[in-house]
Amino acid sequence: MTKLPKATHGSEKTPLTIGDIKIPCYVLDDGTRVLSGRGIQKSLGTTATSGAWLQKFVNKPEIKAHLPADILNRLNNPIEFERKTSGGSQSSTYGYEATLLIDIIDAIIDASRTGSEIEVSVVDSAYFLSKALKKVSIIALIDEATGYQYDRERFELQAILKAYISEELLKWQKTFPDTFYQEVFRLNGWDYTVNDIKKRPGVVGKWTNKVIYEQLPNGVLDELKTKTPKSKSGNPTARYFQSLTADVGHPHLSAQLNQVIAIMRISDNWKEFMSNFNKMVARKNGQLELKYEDLEYKEDKEPVKNEFLTTLKAISKVPPPKR
Repeated sequence: MTKLPKATHGSEKTPLTIGDIKIPCYVLDDGTRVLSGRGIQKSLGTTATSGAWLQKFVNKPEIKAHLPADILNRLNNPIEFERKTSGGSQSSTYGYEATLLIDIIDAIIDASRTGSEIEVSVVDSAYFLSKALKKVSIIALIDEATGYQYDRERFELQAILKAYISEELLKWQKTFPDTFYQEVFRLNGWDYTVNDIKKRPGVVGKWTNKVIYEQLPNGVLDELKTKTPKSKSGNPTARYFQSLTADVGHPHLSAQLNQVIAIMRISDNWKEFMSNFNKMVARKNGQLELKYEDLEYKEDKEPVKNEFLTTLKAISKVPPPKR
């Protein structure tokens, strides 16, 4: 049995949005970008409900005449793939290479210009998509040429973190590598996209405070405030992190980041990461009972039992081995 390709990115919740049109999209493990077949149908403005409408439509003589043979062949053979967030009998679905949408649109427009009878709503949708995609492609090309595509998520994160992290700590945020937040999202099974980042603003800032800033040695922030020059009125005349780059702040922050990212990389999910993180903190602090249950994120915000802490409480009663 041939192994199906898997979607590594994308879900029903992160569609390609063009105006009011939303088409579920995915990136497969071989890098192929695909669009949902039903999503394409809806985008074309048809009132048909059958999932087989698209293939029947592209094989109509008036449309088929405007599609090259290789394009038609790919439209007649959609890609079956597995979605990472689906299970059971619906774990796989079918999609089409994303660029085929352009071929379909061009065929509809060409057919309409030759007088072929096509649903008015389909022709109108084709013209709208054609214009919209041209504008989108220009934006995408500029983003790629300038490298902005790699910064969009980072800028969105910075805006969110500003609301949840104190001002003096936020000024250190430029030290954070993208890997830290990418790992946070990977461990929770979330897509690292602007839309998904927007859905979880509170917990991202909360976790950043807990696993990084609150783990800095006692006195770091006090030292930071002491070393920063102040005006006669008592206000800082420089950013806090500027006083600490070479001696106190950045070395501690970088060390904590490196430790946490290393633990993230060897963990398969958030629960496993927190178990490993708790072990590190316990060993570093010389204590066995920690309270990090609030780092377990649940949509319903119900507290989650931390099995690791239960184990620690039990073994803390066992005397250390004699040397």
